[in-house]
Amino acid sequence: MRIVDGVQDLEDLLGQELGTSGWHTVDQSLITAFAHATDDFEAIHLDPGRGIEAGLGGTIAHGLYTLALGPKFLYEIFEVRGHRLGLNYGFDRVRFTAPVTVGSRVRMSATLVRAAPLDGGTRFTIRQRFEIEGRERPACVADALVAYFR
Repeated sequence: MRIVDGVQDLEDLLGQELGTSGWHTVDQSLITAFAHATDDFEAIHLDPGRGIEAGLGGTIAHGLYTLALGPKFLYEIFEVRGHRLGLNYGFDRVRFTAPVTVGSRVRMSATLVRAAPLDGGTRFTIRQRFEIEGRERPACVADALVAYFR
């Protein structure tokens, strides 16, 4: 894990890869729990037969489940110290480019692509690339916005 000493030091990393998380196994119990948490019971996430019929080889994770792993992975990749408050500020762009099948392992790389001033702090754009082990195409690419206040 990379330790960053303050908002200014994070700004100094603009254009650099911040790191890559460890692998995370996506199993059916996690997919099912996400379905219950979000009331999204689409059959391709819960019924292996429906996933096979759809040409997916079995059940797949919700795209939003994959995206929701972003904070977990960011905590593994880096920590900013010396700020008053850090907030998820949203997303500029999100694309789900490949399904995450049950049993897959995913990880995320993070690159700092932009910094913009906010009243009392800075809004950072972090490009998150969610990789699927053994596959060339990522599951998701997203530009996450994180605000840190001094």
